[in-house]
Amino acid sequence: MVVGALPGALGGQPAHKDIGLARAQVVAGLAATLDYARDVGMPLAIEPLHPMQAADRACINTAEHALDICEALDQDRTGALGLAVDVYHTWWDPKLEAQLARAGRDRLLAYHICDWLLPTRDLLNDRGMMGDGVVELRKIRGWIEAAGYAGPAEVEIFSERWWSVPADDVLDACVARYNTVV
Repeated sequence: MVVGALPGALGGQPAHKDIGLARAQVVAGLAATLDYARDVGMPLAIEPLHPMQAADRACINTAEHALDICEALDQDRTGALGLAVDVYHTWWDPKLEAQLARAGRDRLLAYHICDWLLPTRDLLNDRGMMGDGVVELRKIRGWIEAAGYAGPAEVEIFSERWWSVPADDVLDACVARYNTVV
């Protein structure tokens, strides 16, 4: 879940500037949704986004913050609430390794891979193919696996450059990079 942020900010007109209120609204929304999600067997994965998107896309910005919410709303670790780890958004976090270990197998619900390019020209649509940027992909994969995650690694490259490449070539590059740098 990309949880949202200041109401109206994505459209350029935030209704208020109180990020604490926005975070409280996110927690209330997750709490209101969690029972239904449990009933239908659909786990919810909170995806922290890079802090530069705290105002407009997601006011939950670290794995630690997301896990604090998980523990508050799902104290029994039922598997109904967990973490989506997107390396594009979390690679920089000095607490990432410890928070992945804290999450463990039952809270690690998704793993997204791509790379952070230098310079980054667009925070949304300038993600790099694995190996083209500065993220220590193998190290993070090791942390993910050490924490017990055994699910799929989802390649998530929002990129004007890669969108202009034929799909078969993109898939070939994804496979090759996954096998050599992830």
